[in-house]
Amino acid sequence: MPGDFGDRAARVGLSTRPDFALVGLLRIPETQISPWVSLSRRIAFAIALLFTAAMVVYLGRAGYRDNTGDELSFLDAFYYATVSLSTTGYGDITPASPEARLANIIIITPLRVLFLIVLVGTTISVLTERSRQAFKIQRWRRSVRNHTVVVGYGTKGRTAIDAMLGDGVHPAEIVVVDTDTVALERAANAGLVTVHGSATQSDVLRLASAHNAAAVIVAANRDDTAVLVTLTARELNKKAKIVVAIREAENTHLLRQSGADSVVVSSETAGRLLGIATTTPTVVEMMEDLLTPEQGFAVAEREVEASEIGGSPRHLSDIVLGVVRGGELIRVGEPEVDAIEAGDKLLFIRRAAK
Repeated sequence: MPGDFGDRAARVGLSTRPDFALVGLLRIPETQISPWVSLSRRIAFAIALLFTAAMVVYLGRAGYRDNTGDELSFLDAFYYATVSLSTTGYGDITPASPEARLANIIIITPLRVLFLIVLVGTTISVLTERSRQAFKIQRWRRSVRNHTVVVGYGTKGRTAIDAMLGDGVHPAEIVVVDTDTVALERAANAGLVTVHGSATQSDVLRLASAHNAAAVIVAANRDDTAVLVTLTARELNKKAKIVVAIREAENTHLLRQSGADSVVVSSETAGRLLGIATTTPTVVEMMEDLLTPEQGFAVAEREVEASEIGGSPRHLSDIVLGVVRGGELIRVGEPEVDAIEAGDKLLFIRRAAK
């Protein structure tokens, strides 16, 4: 109990913490680039700084004099910027001719820059990594809207995400919440935004911006955890679509009362498929096909077209399974859907894109 209390106290106010304090809890996936590209960018940035410093000196050249008393040329200004930014300084040995100074700029300075990169590159990378992550977290929290929060990256959560990605959802529109660091590492490697913490706590869901989400998928390992997560998510977001997977059908009414829009009983669904497979395995094969959006057939939903209003869904070129009217599903064959109405949505079978 003391450990639980300490963990709970440590997480109070997560959504109000400064962005730099969230590094490690909220992780934005990195774009993978070649080390040579990264090195080239650093060198280009260093050169840009040299030119900027040289321009500053050249524009204010009236205030500068070299050891001959002449006004500085642009080459002099660039040389001054070079020895200043490379921390070399100037003293008893200085290039006197333009040729020598040009050689110092073209040859010596790149060597100094490369030396500094090799010498302090690792330290700079470590220091700037937290700053980059803090900046990305700040930008992400300002812009994220209408995304999907997936609670739990186990088998159910991972499969749900695979189905969404197969339907064309971009990885950046999915946020994974879990307490397992290994699972979160796998999710981050898949290009997903991750939040480390228990989704039963409102601050963790706020960190995942659940209050701005279009949907929340609860794929917890325990039914009691699923109920608490659903209650917390519904309290934060009254409009989001909340879909929950549970093990026992007797808990379905608890999830409905907690605010779940859809409840999937994973154990019963698997049991039905197992029973069907003993007599008609091809039916199970077709069900798997329909549930796999990347290939074969898939169940989809679309708006009715103006030319379809008033007609029967059974006479359309698409194989229509049902009509969604007023948020309720009416199966084809019921008298209520003999004529399609404006505002209806059609559930149909489509061929998955190759």
